[in-house]
Amino acid sequence: MSNATAEDSAIDTRLERTWMGKHVEVITAALLGIVSCMTAYAGFQAALYDSNMASAYSQAQVLSTQAESLYLEANQTYTQDAQLWNTLSELSVDMDSTDPDLAERASTKYAVLYDDAVTPEFDGAIQRALAASEAQGGEYVDPLNDEEYLAALFGDSGAVADQSAAKTEDGNVANSFGDKLTLYTVLMTISLFLLGVAAVVNRTLIKFMLIGFSVVVFVTAVVLTLLVPFVSLG
Repeated sequence: MSNATAEDSAIDTRLERTWMGKHVEVITAALLGIVSCMTAYAGFQAALYDSNMASAYSQAQVLSTQAESLYLEANQTYTQDAQLWNTLSELSVDMDSTDPDLAERASTKYAVLYDDAVTPEFDGAIQRALAASEAQGGEYVDPLNDEEYLAALFGDSGAVADQSAAKTEDGNVANSFGDKLTLYTVLMTISLFLLGVAAVVNRTLIKFMLIGFSVVVFVTAVVLTLLVPFVSLG
């Protein structure tokens, strides 16, 4: 027997006499069970995060479509109000005509059109624009640029768009956590592999080295896994 072989045998003998050496098979089996459970937990959490990601992205898409629909509807109303305001402005000019018949017809058309077509939101914008114009010495103020009117018209689409953006961000966060948990699951799988090898090798020193490295990898993966917020079913 060579000196190296004899030295290795002596090291193995000393290790086998320690408490861990005497119970290495039990320790290995226990570690295999613990690592398997944590691997299953990390994998399950990763699957839940992937599910939440898909749900969030789906909701974000629905909300985005809804926001676009609301915007197009509001924009159509805005376009109609702009055309209506041009007509009312033309009639208001005719109302100041020196021709009494023309002025009377324009006044009648203006009143009927205003009552039938002007919405409460646009009416408020017109009244505020007229008041601002009077306060500024007759300077023209466009009611179509009224902030309160625009907020009432486009506010819903903007709110829904914000909800869509928030859902997208939720999906991005879930995707990030899911990817991390998938990586940690891979690390735990490596730990399982090392423990499996340790269970079948003959040399005690190699068993200890494999178990030690496996534990380091496993503990690192567990710590990182526990830093990821727990997500429950539903």
